[in-house]
Amino acid sequence: MTTLTRYVTALALVLLPLFAAAKAAEGEGSAHEVVRAATERVMSEVESADDYIDEHPERFYSALNEILDPVVDFRGFARGVMGAYASSERYRSLDQAGREKLREQLERFTEVMRQGLVRTYGKGLLAFGGSRIDVPVPEVEEGASRVAVQQFIHAGDKAPYEVVYYMGRDGDGLWKLRNMVIEDVNLGKIYQSQFESAARKYDGNLDQVIANWSAVELDDAGETS
Repeated sequence: MTTLTRYVTALALVLLPLFAAAKAAEGEGSAHEVVRAATERVMSEVESADDYIDEHPERFYSALNEILDPVVDFRGFARGVMGAYASSERYRSLDQAGREKLREQLERFTEVMRQGLVRTYGKGLLAFGGSRIDVPVPEVEEGASRVAVQQFIHAGDKAPYEVVYYMGRDGDGLWKLRNMVIEDVNLGKIYQSQFESAARKYDGNLDQVIANWSAVELDDAGETS
């Protein structure tokens, strides 16, 4: 992964809280409208954080978690990252004790992912909160259960970066973030590759993979370090 792509990735992570308005809107309206409505709320949060972030940084991350939790499918994202290790096929192949352990591992990994991503979002928000964002209206969305919401991020005089957010409706009909692609870089697949690499390193011991997940980072080649 190049330095430019890493920058774009960080900037895209900044913009995930734009979906926070889904809770305020009670899931009504299109995914596009949810994204647009969230912009003002998120930027207001960043501006407020300027008054306390130095002395109370955890307050900021806690606020972001409350915003993100209702609209990001952290569990589904974590399961996708675990890939074959949390697949339905593997689950069915396990005995009762194995299934209970896998469920516990998934819940634990979901929380690890949640904490790590929220902190990443927070740092990005503080660093890139002033960027101008355009959200074109999708050609087809009405009645769809899954929608790709496109964004263009303007940073200075450079050409805008393109980010595509893949959203789906949950059982209650509310929009949830499922995955995103930044300049053709699929973050879900990158994290899944990280997980598979770590699982090989620890001989399939998922408990060790989860315990050490915070140390897994991307180097310039896009590989696990």
